[in-house]
Amino acid sequence: MIDLAWPWGLLFLPLPWMGRWLLPAVPPSGKAALHIPGAALWHFPARTAPAAHSRSPLLWLRTLALLTWILLVLAACQPQWLGEALPVASSGRDLLLAVDLSGSMETRDFILEKQTVDRLTAIKQVAGAFIERRHGDRVGLILFGSNAYLQAPFTFDRRTVQTFLAEAVIGLPGKETAIGDAIALAVKKSTEIPASPAAPAASPVVPAQRRVLLLLTDGANNAGQITPLQAAQLAATAGLRIYTIGIGADELQIRTLFGTRTVNPSADLDEEALTAIATRTGGRYFRARDTIALQEIHQLLDQLEPVVQEAQRFRPFIPLFHWPLAVALFLGAGLCTWEALARPWR
Repeated sequence: MIDLAWPWGLLFLPLPWMGRWLLPAVPPSGKAALHIPGAALWHFPARTAPAAHSRSPLLWLRTLALLTWILLVLAACQPQWLGEALPVASSGRDLLLAVDLSGSMETRDFILEKQTVDRLTAIKQVAGAFIERRHGDRVGLILFGSNAYLQAPFTFDRRTVQTFLAEAVIGLPGKETAIGDAIALAVKKSTEIPASPAAPAASPVVPAQRRVLLLLTDGANNAGQITPLQAAQLAATAGLRIYTIGIGADELQIRTLFGTRTVNPSADLDEEALTAIATRTGGRYFRARDTIALQEIHQLLDQLEPVVQEAQRFRPFIPLFHWPLAVALFLGAGLCTWEALARPWR
């Protein structure tokens, strides 16, 4: 259906008639509008009163001028074509992913599609699918190593966040692990953003259950300016719920000159600190020893932080104002051309 975005603009339609009725008429004057010395020598024919047969073109000109004005007012009212109402899912959650890019993420102890891959590759595959399922959520991405930085601010554009995650490179922010700085950065970015659309407009702070940090790491905090527990206390005060995931297998077979040796690639994982962080902020700690466990954790997170379907609908629209505006400009140009060519010069 066709709708007017600004229907009150139709109130401007009677302006030409009001101006004609309210403003005083210009008195006729016999004086020339422009005095040219010696013009009498050029023998210009005197203008005569318009004949009866010239009223018909004058009527057409007035009709075209009226139509031009109507089209201009119609264009100013912003006509648009409204499509069918589409349901929009919105959960009102602000979800941050903090991904560890320290050097230990190069450890190849995950199996993905029957191939051994490093930990970051497994995270990209599983977390990317998790982001895709978060319809209606604003998702952000923090990458950290020796330093932490915001790679993607909160956005509804999940595809862009997936792209940034896929382009992450191990060691880019440093080889060490600054878990505390990553949490502190998440707290800072979560508290400085406006409330999500589903949150009440009068509330300056989004409720705790609407702001979530998903922290994925395979080590212990050994860098940064703030400890993980200090950062967790800041998160708890700000209402940021943290779910921590410890990445890495418990056993890994390594071939040496003396045969195969079994090692623990997750010996540096500080599960005690990760559990304390999650408990202090009202979240949970998960252990991902392989790809299947990592997938199950993300599916469980979908249940813990579900996408709430709200009764909201969106009507796509196509602006149409340029059509009446183009016709009005065309008619206006025609009227100006007529005035310039058809009327006698004076």
